[in-house]
Amino acid sequence: MQKHTIILALLSAALFGAATPASKWLLAGLTPFQLAGFLYLGAALAVAPAFFIKGTLSLPSISDKPNRLRLLGAVVFGGILGPVLLLFGLSLAEAGSVSLWLNLELAATAVIGVLFFRDHLSINGWMGVLAAMLAASLLSWSQGSASIAAGALVLLACICWGLDNHLTALIDGITPSQSTFWKGLIAGSVNLSIGIALDPLSLDTKTIVVALLVGSLSYGASIVLYIRSAQGMGATRAQVIFSSAPFFGVALSVLYLGESISGAHLLAAVIFIVAITLLLSDTHSHTHVHEELSHNHAHRHDDGHHNHYHPDMSPSVRHTHHHEHSHLEHKHPHWPDLHHRHSHKDDDK
Repeated sequence: MQKHTIILALLSAALFGAATPASKWLLAGLTPFQLAGFLYLGAALAVAPAFFIKGTLSLPSISDKPNRLRLLGAVVFGGILGPVLLLFGLSLAEAGSVSLWLNLELAATAVIGVLFFRDHLSINGWMGVLAAMLAASLLSWSQGSASIAAGALVLLACICWGLDNHLTALIDGITPSQSTFWKGLIAGSVNLSIGIALDPLSLDTKTIVVALLVGSLSYGASIVLYIRSAQGMGATRAQVIFSSAPFFGVALSVLYLGESISGAHLLAAVIFIVAITLLLSDTHSHTHVHEELSHNHAHRHDDGHHNHYHPDMSPSVRHTHHHEHSHLEHKHPHWPDLHHRHSHKDDDK
């Protein structure tokens, strides 16, 4: 594993973690709908230059209805509902608490995967989910009724982002940066329009510029850096490092917002770390069959699923093009990605 990929993952986590304390400050001048709009428009601005340079500002084919529905779901749940729920929760609680609650996204993603996307959780995985819920409950009940309401809103946001994670992972035909651009542009425009309709926008240029900058860095740039780190070290290792993002948020909340750390914060943080460890240690392997398939997505040739040949390209280089898979039966640890959507009748745990 190269050092620069670790640095990229840490920088991605730090940028995403900084969004919570920065948003807490921005909520003093913007409503949750307005701020959510500016944050996601900022994310779109961050990735837009790549499209204008390459000329790839295109949506999935009109005839590709499943991908359009997945992208629509990702926009609605991940771009419109998720950030608004988070920001309403942030308006009721300290940024440090909200940062810790964001660990629930990993648990929500895991449970949604089991319920709706043919995923699998072992005992370790379920223990991780329960530990995450225990930590969130401890943090909520220790800080009163307002904190309970805030925790519930953040949990709903994490559920929305859990759905978004699965839908985005299944989009077959556009790159992650393209989906980020369209999600940011559409969701940002919708939320900003709703925010202006509900409450006239105060044209505070400084606040608006900072909001766009936070969105560009904490959502746009963070996603790009995470993708690059995952390509260099693998998704699992990158996710382990990225799981530090909420703790960056806590640290920045203490340093720049003057918030204090209570015993409940520390205990919840420890339990969340245990939960993340359990969830990321969850393993799943069994003999499974891949039927013939033709699709278009980013891939590498050293992942055990893409054995077509490019004479001028290293197997470790990630690239995108339309390709076909022949019938294949094998066994290896896997997650429910584009190539693994099947039942688990013969699991080896």
